[in-house]
Amino acid sequence: MITALWTRAKGVVDELKGLALTCAIMLIATTAIGQPFIIPSGSMEPTLMIGDEIAAAKYAYGYGRYSTPFGEIPIRGRLFDRPAERGDIVVFALPRDPKQVFVKRVIGLPGEQVQMKGGLLFINGTEVPRRLIGSLKLPGSSVPAVKYVETLPNGRRHDIITLGGSPLHDTPVFRVPTDSYCVMGDNRDNSLDSRVAPEEGGVGFVPAENLIGRVDKVLLSIGPHASWLEALVDPTHTRISRVLHTVQ
Repeated sequence: MITALWTRAKGVVDELKGLALTCAIMLIATTAIGQPFIIPSGSMEPTLMIGDEIAAAKYAYGYGRYSTPFGEIPIRGRLFDRPAERGDIVVFALPRDPKQVFVKRVIGLPGEQVQMKGGLLFINGTEVPRRLIGSLKLPGSSVPAVKYVETLPNGRRHDIITLGGSPLHDTPVFRVPTDSYCVMGDNRDNSLDSRVAPEEGGVGFVPAENLIGRVDKVLLSIGPHASWLEALVDPTHTRISRVLHTVQ
């Protein structure tokens, strides 16, 4: 009997060791390599859709106080720090509430001037060119959108959409602080980003230390009105064309 109990206890200990090792590997992977997030809103349409599951590549900018998946850690500075590039889609801890995680595109770099005039983007006083593509119907939306391809000063191109008149079409000139970034959503009329002050519910400027990672791919995606449980039961809720989809 004692032998049987010892054998059972040893088996439980081995299982716990295996579970602990698995958890440790997952923690290291989500901290050092990438962490998954699900897109809950349409602020980055048409690049990222509601229901997209993305991974933030944490090695892209190095590791800081918001790099772990379980919350803020009390450290200063960043390990293997690298600056974000204009056009990067970044995951970051919201400056006014670091417990919230947002996804936007880097538009303005430290020290630059950014402004919207008549719905057009200006960086350091120069208009950023965009090319009209045409009208676009977004899934789950009855509001027609107009799609453009915008070309940033470093040559990077990405899709944006506009939905019509918006207070975000015209802004004062913003000067990006040192060690911070100006970020915007690709859905230019439906994004509370750096154009909106934190006290008004916006993002404001994003300090470099708040960066968590860069988005390069969509891992999986489901329809805007479906749950992941529904997608498991009925695969038609899955957007097959967006599985491992590369974003720009």
